[in-house]
Amino acid sequence: MKLRYLALTLYTLCLAAYGAETPKVGDKAPSIEAKDQDGKAFKLADHVGKHIVLLYFYPKDETPGCTKQACGLRDRMGDLEKDGVEVIGVSRDDAASHVKFRSKFNLNFPLLVDTDGKLTDAFGTPMEGKPLSRRVSFLIGLDGRIAAVTDNRDAQVHLDEMKAAIAKLKAAK
Repeated sequence: MKLRYLALTLYTLCLAAYGAETPKVGDKAPSIEAKDQDGKAFKLADHVGKHIVLLYFYPKDETPGCTKQACGLRDRMGDLEKDGVEVIGVSRDDAASHVKFRSKFNLNFPLLVDTDGKLTDAFGTPMEGKPLSRRVSFLIGLDGRIAAVTDNRDAQVHLDEMKAAIAKLKAAK
């Protein structure tokens, strides 16, 4: 019994130290609030129910994989909007970095500032040993539940899997 209690205590401490677990399909999306690159307040609760939300975490502005993913979403924005999908990017970069990244690549969706890692922790996406987020995409349905999760380093996998997940979600309506 003591061993079981010790194991549970250690597990709880690890969760507290590393943030929440990554939400899974069917889980309610964590409630988050942040500011975007322009200092505008963002509350996920204000968007859920109005749009399907593609909330994606990425490691760093202007790195090759992150640029590929962001530009891929930018280039698909017409189709995403037709499907009622709103794209929101999140990284631990500051607002100035996000402004530069959006401008340089003509990104047409907001980037949330997560310098303190609170969003990263809420969605369980920290990169082990570094103050960065892992590349993880969440498709949040109109009901506020996670409809799909892609947790993979490859930006193209995210683009492909989210496209398929959106089609599946739309077909289920």
